[in-house]
Order: sequence, then C-alpha cells, then structure tokens
Amino acid sequence: MLIYLIWKKHAYPLSMIKTAEKPLEAVLELLGQRGVYTILRSLQGGSMRFGALQQVTSLPPRTLSLRLKELEELGLIRRTEYHEVPPRVEYALTPVGQSLQPALEALAIWQEKVS
Repeated sequence: MLIYLIWKKHAYPLSMIKTAEKPLEAVLELLGQRGVYTILRSLQGGSMRFGALQQVTSLPPRTLSLRLKELEELGLIRRTEYHEVPPRVEYALTPVGQSLQPALEALAIWQEKVS
C-alpha cells in the first residue's frame, strides 16, 4: 500500500517524503491544514462518527468531509461503513496514523506551555 502526501499540489508517496529535501516541512504542512490536527487528536481516543468529529472540530460539513477523504487517502485514518438502517460510518486511526501520536502529544504539551 502506497501512502501519498499531497505537497504543493503534487502527490508524493510517503517513502519519497523520507528522502525529500525537507520531509519535516511536508508533514508539518499536512498538520497545518485546517482541522487535521484536531481530527487526528480526537481519533486517538478511538473511532468516532462524522457528527461527533464535526462538533469537535467546528468545521463545516464540506470541509470536514474533504479532510477526512484526504486523511483516508494518505492512509492515516480508516473509514468503516456499517450497512444498517440508518447507515452508520465511523472513522479511526490506522497504525500509520497512530504512529503520529508522540508528535501530536508533543505539540499539545508545547501549546499548553505557551498559552
């Protein structure tokens, strides 16, 4: 499975990011997109439904939907659709998404110190 990171309007496999001239900047650019940090931090507690994520992030539905699709394409989150009435969809972190936890924790600690 190739994981792609969209950087400067181009798709790059994550393996290329590791060898890129500025790989950290590419990852920080991803985290800097509106709502991405909050989505990833929220999913650390377990899977969530779209409505719950919308409440946590305060993103408009269209923006949240786009962010979730991007994160799913990157392999950071997994979308599980349950075929029941009414339909239910849950989002959860993949192992790659979970591997970002130490970095996200460090950013949260830093934010508390400077706030």
